[in-house]
Amino acid sequence: MNERVETPQSACLAGVHTSDITPPVGIYHRMWGAATHDRSQGVSLPLRQTTLVLSTADAPSDSGVPHAFVSADHCLLWTREMRSLLSRIEQITDLNQDQVTVLFSHTHAAGLMGLERSECDGGELIEPYLHSLADEIARSIQIAITRMQQATIVYGVGKCDLARNRDYLDPKTNSYVCGYNPHASADDTLIVGRIQSETASQPLAILVNYACHPTTLAWDNRLISPDYIGGLREVVEQETKAPLFFIQGASGDVGPREGYVGDTEVARRNGRQLGFAAISAMETLPCPGTRFEYTGAVVSGATLGTWRWTPMDDARRADVSLWSQTQPQLDLEYRPDLPRAEELLSERKRWQDVEQKAIDEHDPNAARDARAMAERMTRRLTRVELLPEGSHFPYQYHVWRIGDAVWIALNGEHYNLLQRELREHFPDTLLIIGTLANGSEVWYLPDDESYGKGLYQEDASILAQGSLERLRDHIIETVASLLDDER
Repeated sequence: MNERVETPQSACLAGVHTSDITPPVGIYHRMWGAATHDRSQGVSLPLRQTTLVLSTADAPSDSGVPHAFVSADHCLLWTREMRSLLSRIEQITDLNQDQVTVLFSHTHAAGLMGLERSECDGGELIEPYLHSLADEIARSIQIAITRMQQATIVYGVGKCDLARNRDYLDPKTNSYVCGYNPHASADDTLIVGRIQSETASQPLAILVNYACHPTTLAWDNRLISPDYIGGLREVVEQETKAPLFFIQGASGDVGPREGYVGDTEVARRNGRQLGFAAISAMETLPCPGTRFEYTGAVVSGATLGTWRWTPMDDARRADVSLWSQTQPQLDLEYRPDLPRAEELLSERKRWQDVEQKAIDEHDPNAARDARAMAERMTRRLTRVELLPEGSHFPYQYHVWRIGDAVWIALNGEHYNLLQRELREHFPDTLLIIGTLANGSEVWYLPDDESYGKGLYQEDASILAQGSLERLRDHIIETVASLLDDER
């Protein structure tokens, strides 16, 4: 038998729909504690959601399919708002909430859509916008379901160095800041997927899975923006004529080298860098249903070895059509020093008083710093107010085996180490790793060695040291079990 090289593929039913979800100008926008504005003042690039509904290549059954994946240009939704969104989608679409995964792009320039901001300038627009967002996603899911057809996802792997480590030791203060660290590495892995129907030459959608915090735009920016995902989308969609489906990877400690700016052109430039890397990887992808096969020697000036793309046989087609899924739970311990709500309320009041004093004394820098600290307390309150009681958080995640690929959807913001070590453990399996899946109830999951350094991500986490490594080991067991079940 001639030697063959297989390209990872998933044969399935797929339906796609995309639409605009840009909030109204004037909505509450202050994502950054250092910002001095509350309302958005314009739109740099529109926000979009793209719905991808997948099911087994056979007719959908009662085994949890079809599943609706929604890539949304928002930072995230808090727990209360996320529950309301999923409940509304369930009412309209008749899909169970377990059949819907919203994958937030994590742009920090879309606006902060928390109902606790309703009394702030622009906050009155949040609740009606969230209602319209839920209705639009539900409508998109319904349309995507009607468009489901036989399709194949052909995957490729590329590289892009947009993402850089962002845990930097400030040499002046000898304390860590959340910013570009030129002395540490970041995972440059880029996964692309061309979702191709059996009947059309144009792709249904283009999948891009990459880990990099969308924090190009920061406190000086007053425009609604998808951050670098907007520039990525422009490049990919112009080249392929198909909608982008972006999945944010494990980016808890990685972000763009050039970030925290107000210039929207920098965000577009960062996105174009990723976009051209994605297109480069796309150019290597073969036609669906084919494999690269050695076809023998040809005598020429030298004896040449020839390879050709050839159709898959029936056994290989069966392999790429496999579908299985699981939704395991792992109890992760809360951090022992998790603050109580009354402590945070008192601390927030203290910083609000400091801010007012600075305003009265005409000290804008001190007022801005105090306002940022009060904002930290508000976000800490949001983290703890709806946590389940007890000593552990019941962490659920979702894993699908779809042909040659394994898709993993994780709630929260995970350190880059997670995706690197998962892919190292499964070097022969294409892993799609999506974080901020249905939000971030657990906030950050730093790696074990990052605790005790005074990092922002540790301060923001609700889970005990070692939780990321426990989750990593649990995911490895889950993925290995799924792969073994199909052998």
